[in-house]
Amino acid sequence: MSLKMRNGIALGLAGAGVLMLLLGAYRGEIEVVFRKAVIICLECIGLG
Repeated sequence: MSLKMRNGIALGLAGAGVLMLLLGAYRGEIEVVFRKAVIICLECIGLG
């Protein structure tokens, strides 16, 4: 596999990742993920 092809695949995957992040933000999933992360962290240190 040539270097150009590898770079193209990597760029395409990075672009797909950014697109998925933006789609999740558009749908309001950032708040849901943040809330779950806070709950898990509080449980880990024994406050939840």
